[in-house]
Amino acid sequence: MRISKIRLELARDPDFPAGSSRHGYEFTAPLNDEGRIDPDGWKAHRSQCRVYRFWEGEDDAVGHLTRKPGGRWAFHYDIHGDEDDDETGYRFSDHAFVPGEYVSIMEHDDVLRTFRVVSVVPVRS
Repeated sequence: MRISKIRLELARDPDFPAGSSRHGYEFTAPLNDEGRIDPDGWKAHRSQCRVYRFWEGEDDAVGHLTRKPGGRWAFHYDIHGDEDDDETGYRFSDHAFVPGEYVSIMEHDDVLRTFRVVSVVPVRS
């Protein structure tokens, strides 16, 4: 298990046909050898599992990587106390966070968007 900083950038979608490096997320999570989020590592290092959402034209948001019932991973922001505003990763438990791969997130406005994994940088072992 290693704690890594993962950068996701918006992939092509109807609003951004070329994708966008100005829209996305950076988050820190423990990854196993296959690049998947390690639930036991998350339990042990929960306070280090932070998320930063950057979206051109909007205020940046900072929060935490959380685990919801059923093992679903989500981003919960410090400025929101309501879990309804959490952004849930679509099948994050199944995805390997490896540069070039794609993941989807159900954002707070109930829009499912696809993001490309741009970088995965180990923070510490």
